[in-house]
Amino acid sequence: MVADGHIPEGELCRSRTDADVGATLADVLDRRLTGYVVFEPQDSILFGDDERAVLTFESGVPVLAYYPASDAGGREALDALTGELFHAEMYELPAAALEAAHEVEDLRVGPTVPADALAGDETLVERTRAAAPDDRLVDDGGSAVEAFLADADRIESIREEARAEAQARAAEWGLNDQLDGETPPTETPAASSERPSRGDDGPP
Repeated sequence: MVADGHIPEGELCRSRTDADVGATLADVLDRRLTGYVVFEPQDSILFGDDERAVLTFESGVPVLAYYPASDAGGREALDALTGELFHAEMYELPAAALEAAHEVEDLRVGPTVPADALAGDETLVERTRAAAPDDRLVDDGGSAVEAFLADADRIESIREEARAEAQARAAEWGLNDQLDGETPPTETPAASSERPSRGDDGPP
């Protein structure tokens, strides 16, 4: 995206090899950087591949992601990155220079998605969410729901917790036999539930 002119060249403010993605994102947040970071995996550097991604930021909060090799944008651009060690270059730009690119919906990512997908850092996710404008958190909702629904282990864990809670309540209320499918206890007749027949005590 930088190469084809959608975003002008920014002012380089940091370049680091073997960078930690989470630490880089945290640094961007601390600086409240408006600009972009180019991430390139170590394998890409070693083998000369064009496997890199560009992330843009407003006041330290991620806005869009782009993967030039396949022209992928948004979450797909982040998913295309592989490897744990990265070369990261951080550039600063005026906000006005990013306005046109930030209007391209297909390239946008939720504010916390990079911290979650690339770093897996829950603390950084929460810090980014706290720094994001309220209107950007709407973007984050869909991705959070999708990530939750894709997490089969988490869903199964919640189901197990619900079952365990139901069994505990059943034991407390004496309903274990019903939950286990056993024959329910004989119903105790209510006191004085049978009314005398007319022939017993009543008039003929």
